[in-house]
Order: sequence, then C-alpha cells, then structure tokens
Amino acid sequence: MTYHTASEPVCNQQSGTIELLIEPKKKDLGGFSVARVLPSSRRRMVGPFIFFDHMGPATFAPGEGIQVRPHPHIGLATLTYLFEGEIMHRDSLGYQQVIQSGAVNLMTAGSGIVHSERASDDLNTTSRLHGIQSWLALPAAAEQCEPAFAHYPAADIPAVEVGAASARVILGTAYGASSPVETHSPSLYLELLMPRGSAVKLPSHCAESAVYLVSGEVSIGERRCGAGVMAVIRNGEHAQLQAAADSRVMVIGGEPLGERHIWWNFVASSRQLIEQAKSNWRQGRFAGVAGDDEFIPLPEH
Repeated sequence: MTYHTASEPVCNQQSGTIELLIEPKKKDLGGFSVARVLPSSRRRMVGPFIFFDHMGPATFAPGEGIQVRPHPHIGLATLTYLFEGEIMHRDSLGYQQVIQSGAVNLMTAGSGIVHSERASDDLNTTSRLHGIQSWLALPAAAEQCEPAFAHYPAADIPAVEVGAASARVILGTAYGASSPVETHSPSLYLELLMPRGSAVKLPSHCAESAVYLVSGEVSIGERRCGAGVMAVIRNGEHAQLQAAADSRVMVIGGEPLGERHIWWNFVASSRQLIEQAKSNWRQGRFAGVAGDDEFIPLPEH
C-alpha cells in the first residue's frame, strides 16, 4: 500500500538563511497549469502546511473554466486564496459560496467532507484564474472533528504597510495585524507585495517557515530567487527579503504537527484512517453535494 502524492518536486539543499529550495512540478489540468510545491520528496510539510498548489495564471474562453467534480477530504483544512478570477464552492454541509480575489475560503474536513470547485458566473465570459490552494493538516486531537466551513470576504483580511511594501495577513499575526481566520494550530500565511528595491524582514515567531515567489525576483540572505520557487527558511534565521523586481511573495509557517500520511485527498496521522476513508468513498458513505451529482471515483493506485 502506498501513501504519497504523484508529484515529487526537486529540492536543492542550501546553506545560510535558506535550508532548501523547492522547484514545483507542473501539471496540465486541461486549459490551465498547476505547480505543486508541497509535499516534496525531502520536505513534506512546513508547519501545518502539507499541500501547496499554485494555480494558473490561466485565461478561459467563454463556456470554459475550472470544473472539479465533487470529491472527499479528511484530516485537513483547505484554504483557497485567489489573485484573479472566481470559483464556485459547494460542499456536503450545504454551503454554496463564490470565492473571489482576496477572500479566504477555509473548509475544515475533519472526519469527512465532500466539495466541488467549478467556474462561477464568469463561465459566460472570457475569464482569468490565478491563485494558491493549500491544505493545512489538523492536529491529531482535531483530525476527526466535525467538518466546518468559513468564508472571509477580502475586506475582512487586514492589510498593512511594511516600509515600501504591503502585507495581507491571511493567517496568524504579523506586523501588528492579526487575521480573523481561525485555525486549529498556530499558523502564519502572508501575501507580500514588494516594489522593486523594497525590503521586508520576515516574522521570526514561527518554528518553521517558507517563502514562495509567485512573481518577480527577491534576494533572501545571499541567495537570489526567481518566480516559481519555494525557499524553506532555516530554523532560527531572521530572514530578510530584498526585491530585485516588483514581486508577489507568499509566506507560510507554523508549528510542526508530526508525521502525516497523505493519499489522494486524504490526510491522517494513521494509515487506518486513510483506509477507512477510502472504503467510505468507495461504498458511498460520504454525504453528497446538493445540486452536483457528479463525483470523482477513488483512484486505483
């Protein structure tokens, strides 16, 4: 029995401020690309973050768009954050929510939830999609909690000036601002917009942290990093970013949770929980998504 993801990004060990550089593996999902950064073969998690996908940027012609059929999750919380475009979220709790740029969509799977992600009203027009989808593993005490859903409009996510740069505090506390988004373990998630020549010192209160460059070019310590690379910060380092070009940077971090198994859409501290989830999906024991009768079958690997 295998417990892994199909993607295995390449990691390069570094010295100084950066512990590892992770180059994501890109996948074509039919009309748009996804760059999978976490998990990797040598770094499966950063704090609670066990999955980190960079979606797009993609342009869809009228009548086209993202169409992810209903599928299950356990043991994690999904967080969708868009730079452009919108996605219609529907789940087995009965929630139906349009996710738009700058908003935070947090779905806690716990013991089990099913959701779909499809194009919204913009399906009728030429549309764009660009953003990050991440999974946060749940602490062992919470991984079988009741599923839940929470949506935070863009206006609720604090934005602060950090010198010549700006930061949005998606999770946690940084630069004197705190996110309203509630999580099951201490977590940090920031979006930094850094004009060329600006500098930002990263918060140092996280046991583990990493920087992902969505666009632009920044120096981290003595290393210059381009777009599409995640730099895992060495524990105990007080990292400073220096923008060599206008850049968009995502910062993730938090407290480590210990070993987790990941198989398809399931995350758990034990293989037994994953085997049970596989059986439940195969046997139709998960609740369905109202108004969306399609589903993704259990993989055969």
